[in-house]
Amino acid sequence: MSKVAIVTDSSAYIPENLLEQYNISVAPLVVIWGEDEYLDGVDIKPDGFYERLDNTDVMPSTSQATPRSFKEAYTPLYEQDYEILSIHISEKLSGTIPSAVQAKGILPDDATIEIIDSNTIAMALGYQVLLAARAVTDGASLAECKEIVLKTRSMCGVVFAVDTLEFLHRGGRIGGASKFLGTALNIKPILEVADGRIESIERVRTRKKSITRLVELVEERIQGRQPVRLAALHANAEDDARECLDIAANQLGATEIIFTSISPAIGVHTGPGTVGLAYLAGM
Repeated sequence: MSKVAIVTDSSAYIPENLLEQYNISVAPLVVIWGEDEYLDGVDIKPDGFYERLDNTDVMPSTSQATPRSFKEAYTPLYEQDYEILSIHISEKLSGTIPSAVQAKGILPDDATIEIIDSNTIAMALGYQVLLAARAVTDGASLAECKEIVLKTRSMCGVVFAVDTLEFLHRGGRIGGASKFLGTALNIKPILEVADGRIESIERVRTRKKSITRLVELVEERIQGRQPVRLAALHANAEDDARECLDIAANQLGATEIIFTSISPAIGVHTGPGTVGLAYLAGM
């Protein structure tokens, strides 16, 4: 029986206990702040990142996970005779997948590495990774794990409310949400990742309404499919995210819930105060 290992990147920000439980390897994206570079989730963590972001005149930027990081992730797995399934942030939002492809080309020709574009971010990516990793523990082959991920892509998503579009605009990731630029400060844009890009859904007037609307949008998108898995994610907005997750889990009968932060590399673009719901329904 072949051995399969799962690799992802830090944009998913899967909780540490789950990474350890399923032996998932992570290639970190890079946060660039002035003259300094930090490995996302390694050298810089959400708490310190968002506190610093609130008190700085120098705005950070990001870069994709590097070929070197992927080589460091792939090499020990290859040397232990693993076949590798590598699942990553949408290529429309990051150059991480080309880095993975470059690293694959460095390894010997007999290295078996399948690289998949999740077409999404955060825990919508994370759930694709987790279902593949759980299949591995059940003895699934590389081909079977890949099939699971490709099926899962159409059944998951993420919606989120931001306090401001300033960060998305500055980072060039604003996509279809650009039509909301210049709106009143008290308006909370609600966005989603659709077809690998950040797109606008609508605007609401208060934080409370944005939380309610996130739950409604997830309910609309799952279309009654079961089981429902939910993950709340936040950028220094823990209380709001927990409220959102509690409401959604009760209303939608979630069989699995996860609470996590938005990784610093994604938070550079969403900004502090962001709250999101990622979902997987039907698997």
